[in-house]
Amino acid sequence: MSDKNKTSYPKEKINILLLENISDLAVQNFKKAGYSSVKKITGALPEEELIKEIKNTHLLGIRSKSQITPAVLNAAQKLQAIGCFCIGVNQVNLKEATAHGVTVFNAPYSNTRSVAELVIGLAVMLIRRIPDKNKAAHEGRWMKDAKGSYELRGKTLGIIGYGNIGAQVSVLAEAFGMKVIFYDIVTRLPLGNAQARKSIKELLQEADLVTLHVPETAQTRNMINAGNLKHFKKGSILINYARGEVVDLVALRKTLESGQLSGAAIDVYPVEPEKNGDTFKTPLQNLPNVILTPHIGGSTEEAQTNIGEDVSTKLINFLETGITTGSHTVPELALPMIEGAHRILHIHKNVPGVLSQINSQLSQHNINILGQYLKTNDEIGYVVLDIDSKLSKEAIELLKEIRETIKVRKLY
Repeated sequence: MSDKNKTSYPKEKINILLLENISDLAVQNFKKAGYSSVKKITGALPEEELIKEIKNTHLLGIRSKSQITPAVLNAAQKLQAIGCFCIGVNQVNLKEATAHGVTVFNAPYSNTRSVAELVIGLAVMLIRRIPDKNKAAHEGRWMKDAKGSYELRGKTLGIIGYGNIGAQVSVLAEAFGMKVIFYDIVTRLPLGNAQARKSIKELLQEADLVTLHVPETAQTRNMINAGNLKHFKKGSILINYARGEVVDLVALRKTLESGQLSGAAIDVYPVEPEKNGDTFKTPLQNLPNVILTPHIGGSTEEAQTNIGEDVSTKLINFLETGITTGSHTVPELALPMIEGAHRILHIHKNVPGVLSQINSQLSQHNINILGQYLKTNDEIGYVVLDIDSKLSKEAIELLKEIRETIKVRKLY
């Protein structure tokens, strides 16, 4: 199939909006594929500005700062898909995106190694009390002292959240000679010699260092609070490179000041500045042996390149073939190309009888279906139809008449 036939809608008229300084590799991939209308904005946009920008946007690319609210989605009449160029998708109102038939992709694995390496590096720095010694040296004080400095080898690392990143941290920690224990609400296959624990409390009482790798949910919000902090081993260390709402920072400060914890590294916060250079405040400032970083856990050149490649490829594949593998909203479908046919996407409310209506409508008008694929979730159904190319225009109009229809689009 020739490039010019890959999309029925002219590629130069497909508007792509990329926010938050997304990797230039993504821009290059879109342009190589023939999509020339790409607008790149360095930062996130407030809701009002985003509503104005998104009205004629077909594809939206964001990172973690942009908030895709119901109001934004209601204004996005032409929006086909959102690419989250990061690990999470909690910045998107997924329920509303599903109701609008907007496909949402992300890159769940692309910065895994970047975060895992940094966590191990932080563990070394904190257990050796490097932040204190670094500060003293900058102030002109010599602190050549072994007191309170330890090796990672032989220590116990507790991992809360044993998913992609947690498992990578586990492997690296064992290479340092650490014992690894973990807790997860889902049963996970341990890597190496890692051992599961039945509760957070059990893990906290045993671990010398604790690292968090959980999503932000109602269940994880303030998971590390005053109640749980008292169960940490005296002199232990906490690392949070997961989500800002997971740790009660005021309670953590009190625990650090009391000496119950000997150090901490925090990268994510309940409230974060909108852009570089903005004022930043946290209860953890000016504490000894505490490393504060500005949400850079996955911010390496390699990670941003991988994310740019991963998400832009998913978006292009969706535009050109209807493939939704990795989608958080529209059901996942991967399907082969059929020569001599026009492909139509039909997204509808998931109620009984829609597929029957589709087939009935088309058969009554003698429209031959060369290929058909259906996948549903709780909210919507996704049908991909390969139709005789001579009859596809009529087929689209018939599909629009089905009452449960959310979106109909001809790919090629």
